[in-house]
Amino acid sequence: MAQAQKAKKPQVDPLFLWQGTNKQGRRIKGQQSGQNINAVKAELRRQGITPVKVKKKPKDLFAPRKPAIKPSDIAVFSRMLATMMASGVPLMQSMQIIGEGHENASMQDMILAIKADVESGTSLAESLSKFPLHFDDLFISLVNAGEQSGTLESLLNEIATYKEKTEALKAKIKKALVYPTAILVVAFLVTAILMIFVIPQFEALFTGFGADLPGLTKMVIHASQVFQEYWWLIFGSIIGTIVAILQAKKRSRKVQHFFDRLLLKIPVIGIIMEKGAIARFSRTFSTMFKAGVPLVDAMVSVAGATGNIVFSEATMVMRDEVSTGTQLNTAMRNSDMFPNMVVQMVAIGEESGALDSMLAKVADFFEREVDDAVDNMTALMEPLIMVVLGGLIGTLVIAMYLPIFKLGAVV
Repeated sequence: MAQAQKAKKPQVDPLFLWQGTNKQGRRIKGQQSGQNINAVKAELRRQGITPVKVKKKPKDLFAPRKPAIKPSDIAVFSRMLATMMASGVPLMQSMQIIGEGHENASMQDMILAIKADVESGTSLAESLSKFPLHFDDLFISLVNAGEQSGTLESLLNEIATYKEKTEALKAKIKKALVYPTAILVVAFLVTAILMIFVIPQFEALFTGFGADLPGLTKMVIHASQVFQEYWWLIFGSIIGTIVAILQAKKRSRKVQHFFDRLLLKIPVIGIIMEKGAIARFSRTFSTMFKAGVPLVDAMVSVAGATGNIVFSEATMVMRDEVSTGTQLNTAMRNSDMFPNMVVQMVAIGEESGALDSMLAKVADFFEREVDDAVDNMTALMEPLIMVVLGGLIGTLVIAMYLPIFKLGAVV
């Protein structure tokens, strides 16, 4: 598959500093990207500028690093380009305006590089494909379909809507994963601080009692001694395990399959992940089918967009079935990955010839379901935080004060 092939890292044209005169004879200067000095001079002359001096911009070793390009930047770029072209602004002028006005310097460089590439005669889809980290196969396929059919403006609008909705969905799912993780981290840090810094003070106090300590107190003191002596090993093991799991998940498809399937089985979070995968499946399928991409071809991009390897593999199996003449709703039922409601709506869409609109409705429904599930989980987590942290700290406090209560009873 094309997705499995490693895309070569695109060569971004270097920047050149230039000085020249405009049509009015005024001296002006600026910077321009290009393959070489001659290419930059040719571009300046095309803009009505007579170049006087052109040199490659030196690298500043102490300059701050350019900000990374986020998926949300691509979503905003798609919406702005779609809006400007729908308003009648030509593609080149739209990209020039967006590129020069963008706050993200990295995004600005990329947009202007794409613009220069398109001006040289390359198609927009091919220019975008030179930046595979930011424009996936789905994005490029839709742009290519728009260029081929002469409906680039409408398809850019579809892409913008798709990117906005998928990024909003990703943010909700990320929130669902981050919240419980944050609770565990806070609980562990509070415990570690108490064990390393607070419990030893009580231990020194109890040593002078000379009396037998309660079992709970002994257990807590022993745990504190372990923390004090091996804190570096405990923290290192936790961090090392997390890093090892993330790296193994990246490099091994079996490990990724194991954790993605495990994630789907976790109470509450598993439901959110499942609904999110179905929403992404439906939204991507709807967008590509509406753009006129053939059903079998679209399923390759749909598989990569689900965000879960279990759903991705199921989609590829469905693709094989559909390519042999099986209806989509039958293939979905055979996969046993989709609720009956989704299968029925897809069946109705296939019968009525409105598959794209039916899938869009499915996506809307499950996006709302994810939103509600995340809000409900957040509401449930707030009292859970109080119970977990209160119980943890309360247990440690009781363990430390039991000997004092015992001593007071004796006195």
